[in-house]
Amino acid sequence: MKSFAVIRGEDKNKVRIALHDLQQYGSMKFSSCPKRIEPNYADTLLVKVVGVPLRSNCKFAALVGLENNAGSAINKLRKIHPPAHIVIISPRHDAYEELMDNSEIYPEFEINN
Repeated sequence: MKSFAVIRGEDKNKVRIALHDLQQYGSMKFSSCPKRIEPNYADTLLVKVVGVPLRSNCKFAALVGLENNAGSAINKLRKIHPPAHIVIISPRHDAYEELMDNSEIYPEFEINN
């Protein structure tokens, strides 16, 4: 796993579409199945990584490990316009180790319904 994508959205469908867009249009390879994470945790991760206050809280969130390195993932993300906010977390972020340690305990994000 070279990086993580945290997907934050207003509803479950937007998060689901954003996950699809990452693979389909961003050509990103998932190293694990997407996991459902608490929206508050996703908001906290965003603040930790970006370092600016939130404009609004999300209502649904997912986490997925990527085979793409963070720089490549960010460049690909700039070329697509998913319907949810996506944050790429690389090994240089403090949150990366936390996610590596805990990512398997989160429940699977239901993509198909």
